[in-house]
Amino acid sequence: MAGSAYPIEGIRVKETEKSTAAVLHGADIQTAGRADVWRVREKTRRRRLWRLVLTLGLFDGYLWYRYLTHNPFQLPALGPDWIIWAPVMVLIVAIVLMMAMPLFSGRSPHLVVRPEEIEVGLSEVKGLDNQADEVRRTLDVFLGYATFRNELGGNPRRGILFEGPPGTGKTYLAKAMAKQAGVPFLFISAPAFQSMWFGMTGSRIRSFFKRLRKLARKEGGAIGFIEEIDAIGGDRGGLNASPDATGLGRVASNMVSPGGTGMVNELLIQMQSFDQPPWRSRMRSRTIEWINGYLPPDKRIPAAKPAYSNILLIAATNRADQLDSALLRPGRFDRRLYFDVPTKHERRDLIDFFMDRKSHHVQLDDDAVRERLAHDTFGYTPVMLEHLFDESLLVALRNGRREMNLNDVHEAKLTEELGFKQPVVYTESDRVAVATHEAGHATVAYFLGKGRRLEVLSIIKRRMSLGLLAHGDEEERFTRTRTEIEAAIAIALGGLVAEEVFFGESGTGPASDLGGATSLAAQMVGSFGMAGSLVSYDAIAEGPIGSKNLVGRVLADADGKSRVEEILDAQKARIVALLEENRDVVIALRDALIARDELVGEEIVDTIEVALASRN
Repeated sequence: MAGSAYPIEGIRVKETEKSTAAVLHGADIQTAGRADVWRVREKTRRRRLWRLVLTLGLFDGYLWYRYLTHNPFQLPALGPDWIIWAPVMVLIVAIVLMMAMPLFSGRSPHLVVRPEEIEVGLSEVKGLDNQADEVRRTLDVFLGYATFRNELGGNPRRGILFEGPPGTGKTYLAKAMAKQAGVPFLFISAPAFQSMWFGMTGSRIRSFFKRLRKLARKEGGAIGFIEEIDAIGGDRGGLNASPDATGLGRVASNMVSPGGTGMVNELLIQMQSFDQPPWRSRMRSRTIEWINGYLPPDKRIPAAKPAYSNILLIAATNRADQLDSALLRPGRFDRRLYFDVPTKHERRDLIDFFMDRKSHHVQLDDDAVRERLAHDTFGYTPVMLEHLFDESLLVALRNGRREMNLNDVHEAKLTEELGFKQPVVYTESDRVAVATHEAGHATVAYFLGKGRRLEVLSIIKRRMSLGLLAHGDEEERFTRTRTEIEAAIAIALGGLVAEEVFFGESGTGPASDLGGATSLAAQMVGSFGMAGSLVSYDAIAEGPIGSKNLVGRVLADADGKSRVEEILDAQKARIVALLEENRDVVIALRDALIARDELVGEEIVDTIEVALASRN
């Protein structure tokens, strides 16, 4: 009996994890619910046909009446003095149009996209597995809104907030939602709501939601998408103070919220007023109210309830922390979906998806090669991955080929991350100094960087860097130990120590290395609790007396600064001993760089292993 408890418990867990949409999926009630949207759409289509038949019938009857009464249509003719009145009329029309410009500015500048105009659906969305699943569940309830409300007593979601870094697929997934739902999709960027005319910004917001409700009544549902909602939905806090950057005791304050309270208030009202009835329903309600004023209480006509507008509002931002808190409460944005950079598995799916659509060499069809690419593109967003392959195709075209290969991808990746190669001619002394500096980095990384893979060692100038060592984790990692952080500091100081060991002094090259090493040491002291104290400098509140600069906080404290110096000095002493013991490895890497300018992948390791083997 004890052995059977585990599968039974597993079944219970699975049953608990089922969402509302999963319970409804495939059931009779869900099948009936998904017909709600199409039933409304068919009703709207029939109403349009009857309206067209009635209009054409009345016009045809009027034409027959004119024909039978011998009163045919005649073209209007201008009088003999029309040339005199024409300039005056043109001037009057121009004045009227100028006066009406603010009124025209109140129209919503949205773009209506029909489902058949959208190319991608949810089945084509790659790298967003969790978000796509949540969206599918939301759409199941959205399509079966009448069933969900009337038979289950639930309230469908009114809004979803997409938040996350740029390029992670927020707009892409919203378009796929509209394609999947089969309803009109209204797209607008939040800055487009703003108008030069006073009061017209709120009018544009009202016009957008009015159009959204109208389409929902006609089509059985409508999806609205507001891009960069932080432009109009910023926090309405009365005081925004920035820290003193000068040290003179001055604080800059903004007494008005950057988003403007009027726009936020109008957006809040409209999001809570989705069920505002159209003018016909309002006139009918007023007529019933007027009639009921003359009737006794027991004889009054019951007022009709406003029809539910099946609307789903989606907004996207990469600054969700600056949105007004009232926007994020249930009833407005009921769900917040965070779009993070893809995992390795999701990046592999994206690579397969893009490779199926782009010309490439058979070498890139190898499963191991694609797995390596998925690993090497850690931190890449879907947009960055697609751009990487587009740049790889450009590299191939420059080399006279019509398909990209693995070397083209590596070249494009280096160019995107580090910059273009700059054909700079070094003097002999500079060439030796840069090669020695980079060889010091690589030597320390080889001996101390456990679990790291040396990718590129170069003395070719890119951007502001005269040379570089590119290295990464052999496996995708999300955390770091103290030993690994100390190794990273040691690798950063390897170039400076190599110059001192071989030349007796260092030059200006290690400036950026010192900045990186100091930053890591400051995080060990002020954030990670790895330097003998558990006090976190991150706990200091931001505002007039706080700052986001953790390194500045640590170095401004005398005790924190001394701890940082102790860490850096300890690692420097460690590296001096390491490089003195392995001078032959540094020399071998230096000579290889001087001869070839750049070593890639196994070429670095092979050079080191040859140097080590020659000791025997």
